[in-house]
Amino acid sequence: MMRIGILGAGSIGCYVGGRLIDGGHDVTMVGRLGPELAAHGITLTDYAGKRWRIAAERVRYHAEPSALAACEAVLVTVKSNATAGAAAELAKVLPPAALVVSFQNGVGNADALRAALPSHTVLPGMVPFNVLRQGEGRFHNGTSGPLEFERRGGAEARLAAALESAGFQVQLHDDLRRVQWSKLLVNLNNSINALAGVPLREQLAERGHRLVMAAVVREALACLKAAGIRPVRIGRMIPKLAPAVLALPDWLFFRVAAAMVKIDPTARSSMWEDLDRRRATEIDYLNGEIIRLGEKHRVPTPVNKKVYELIKAAEKAGRGSPRMSASALRAAVLG
Repeated sequence: MMRIGILGAGSIGCYVGGRLIDGGHDVTMVGRLGPELAAHGITLTDYAGKRWRIAAERVRYHAEPSALAACEAVLVTVKSNATAGAAAELAKVLPPAALVVSFQNGVGNADALRAALPSHTVLPGMVPFNVLRQGEGRFHNGTSGPLEFERRGGAEARLAAALESAGFQVQLHDDLRRVQWSKLLVNLNNSINALAGVPLREQLAERGHRLVMAAVVREALACLKAAGIRPVRIGRMIPKLAPAVLALPDWLFFRVAAAMVKIDPTARSSMWEDLDRRRATEIDYLNGEIIRLGEKHRVPTPVNKKVYELIKAAEKAGRGSPRMSASALRAAVLG
């Protein structure tokens, strides 16, 4: 048994935390869903048809980070724009021996946590799957993939074992940076899915949506090349081939995609959920990251900029996803 805390326990945090509770670990979660989980407990499902049920009395969910003071490891799952605040709160309560892992989108969150927690071991991590909050304590994992984070002198070993004992696949890396950039390439689809406003499989079934995604990734690859960053293979996905795969005819695309990742019919992106719940998105840490990298290395990113502008407009409108058809999105972004 390991004492594990989760700061920012929303969709991803509750899914990982619930699985850890089911695996027999001592889990404390901090976030805004306390009343919901107190009333309903946690019910988890996944793309393979598995189901886990954690009764409300087994769930320790708090509003204040001070509840994490006795944890041996803390998984940070807050949105990227909340990282600085989360780090400041952890600095007040965590003992130096506590391990901190960033399970967040983007590439710079672990650095921000380290700056505020210089006495702690802080590891970058990556969650490859999508989790959709369905209300009444229900969370659905709609895609496949292992949890990944860095090795650091053995400090990661107990946490890796705890996650594996809860049924997760875990991959450890000596340097996660290239993996993070590669995952960011995949996550660029979050904005496309949010603009389309349909489940991921339905969005990917439309070649027009895929052509926009192909253009977004093509720009991103050019930026990474200019920066001297070589993306790595994630599972069966080879980043440099992604634009060509996305542009394939529908029948061939689904044959190739089915061998890369499992996606069930209900899966949606976290950015779609943010728009649906009238929250700020992580666009600045996804497409925005590519725009900044392009500016630094003088690589044009007009497609990513247009997608960024469309998401910002949807945030400002406060009406959820604009539900852009494939033809409308293609016209708006690619002309």
